[in-house]
Amino acid sequence: MEFPPTTLPALLQEGLQRFSNGLFTSTKRNGKWVETSVEEYKEKVQNFAYGLYQLGVRPGSKVTIHSENSTEWLICDLAILSLGAANVPIYTTQPGEQIKYILENSESVVHIVSTDEMFAETKPFIKDLDSVSAVVKIFGSADGDEKMFDDILEAGKKLRAEKPELLDELTSKIDPDDVATLIYTSGTTGVPKGVMLTHNNIASNVQASMERLPFEMERFNGEPVLSYLPLSHVFERMITYMYISMAAKIHYIEVIEEVRDDMGHVKPFFMATVPRLLEKIQTGVKVKGQEMTGLKKNLYYWAIYMTEDFDPENPPKGLGAVKRKVADKLIYSKIRELFGGNLHGMVSGGAALSPEVFKFMNALGIICVQGYGLTETSPVITVQTPDSMRIGTSGKPLSNVEVKIADDKEILTRGPHVMKGYYKLPDKTKEVMTDDGWFKTGDVGKLDEDGYLYITDRKKSMFKLSTGKYVAPQHVENMVINSGYIDQVVVVGYQRKFCSALIVPSYDNVKKRLKRDGYTPGDEIHKDEKVIEMIQNEVDKANKELSPWEKVKKFTLLKEPLSIDSGELTPTQKVKRPVINENYKEEIDKMYAEE
Repeated sequence: MEFPPTTLPALLQEGLQRFSNGLFTSTKRNGKWVETSVEEYKEKVQNFAYGLYQLGVRPGSKVTIHSENSTEWLICDLAILSLGAANVPIYTTQPGEQIKYILENSESVVHIVSTDEMFAETKPFIKDLDSVSAVVKIFGSADGDEKMFDDILEAGKKLRAEKPELLDELTSKIDPDDVATLIYTSGTTGVPKGVMLTHNNIASNVQASMERLPFEMERFNGEPVLSYLPLSHVFERMITYMYISMAAKIHYIEVIEEVRDDMGHVKPFFMATVPRLLEKIQTGVKVKGQEMTGLKKNLYYWAIYMTEDFDPENPPKGLGAVKRKVADKLIYSKIRELFGGNLHGMVSGGAALSPEVFKFMNALGIICVQGYGLTETSPVITVQTPDSMRIGTSGKPLSNVEVKIADDKEILTRGPHVMKGYYKLPDKTKEVMTDDGWFKTGDVGKLDEDGYLYITDRKKSMFKLSTGKYVAPQHVENMVINSGYIDQVVVVGYQRKFCSALIVPSYDNVKKRLKRDGYTPGDEIHKDEKVIEMIQNEVDKANKELSPWEKVKKFTLLKEPLSIDSGELTPTQKVKRPVINENYKEEIDKMYAEE
């Protein structure tokens, strides 16, 4: 289905009209929830837009936002868009050198930053950037030429009183094909590239994605939703635009470590997530049963093991349905309380969700759909719905999206969701586009006879063993990580005879299990023979499900988890394989020393 081209301010203003007076967003800050009404939000958007105009922001200007998720982020965003300028988001975890590159490359005229601490790395070089005419701090204190968010609001309010028609005039002149945002992909390789997404790129994706909601759009009206993925990433940002379009009440958490408590407070109806969080939840639930004894423990694991056979496309009937109903009443309903007791659905994106975790979440009675897309595709290409939940797939293409598989198995897509190009990089843009408008995703996959898309791996992630066999590491990793005792896995083996793995055990769960057996590992837990033996058993289980050339023959346990801060993971928890290969070269070489 084709949607009439539109702009993001037009789309969002239509959504804002659906809100009744009252809560629009709530942001957790310093442990307390700060609420904002829809009227206050609309007022501040207008005032901040006028304030930015006074600072020299004009149609086509670039404005960077370096901030955690918050209502203020949304105020800045819609204010920038309403002027016809482009929002350039920066991840809170990005290092100073990358921020400097983004500011220089985008020629940002205003830099908005959340706090003094977040500005610390950028401050030394900001005055050397000719394009940046002003720095605006949302919180903290102004130093020298820096401006405060509240002062910009106040200045904008005065200009708005003088020129009440100005903003509407500027907004009305925005073309759907104008660039709305410049998103610098963190990527798993190389220097960040600025992806130019137009108003209609994102708006068309929002409209088509709303056709695939697991519930009627009206069901979201007034319901609380929880946000923890960064708004700097197009996945959470597009879904936030969906929330606004459906008049859902958005709650921004403060730190991921408190997400369980936050769920208890918010009692979310829906949320977007990445597989990493769901994997940790599944691991925690599986291991929780170890604390039980007797009949209670047997009953618990009977229900948990039943999730392994659950197929949402073909739910159990007859006796199987009765068993599931019993399991739901006694076990699953109590697990759902961990999510606040009101969580009806979630969408997982950013990386492939393993079939085991997918079955587990849906078996619990929470509709968990998987989507697929990239920053360059605004982002959604395919997504599942409650009536298209085929295991191992990412669903079917959106109604306004075309998908085909190239001769080399690469997934190609075409439609209004495909980016305008990479900023100032015409040659790079040409590399990923065919002459007839198909975007090369860099992912390998297949379409089945019913139109479901299967994604094998990143094209660049696949490697060839010295035996000539090709390995898709993500598939192997998904098999190995389906354990309550394994937290992270990276499979290696390029130009080697066999596959090996770097593994980060779930050490807390490992300790609990060993303690139950009367054993306490030493300080060098990653070298402890009992721990290694325990992980070997888990790897052996996974190997039984893998082809001979995919089996993990050797592994090394890492003491510390892979992290975003170390540069080993992207902000959406994807593994940066070149960084891993470099950081752990010694450990990898040791596994192949006898080769």
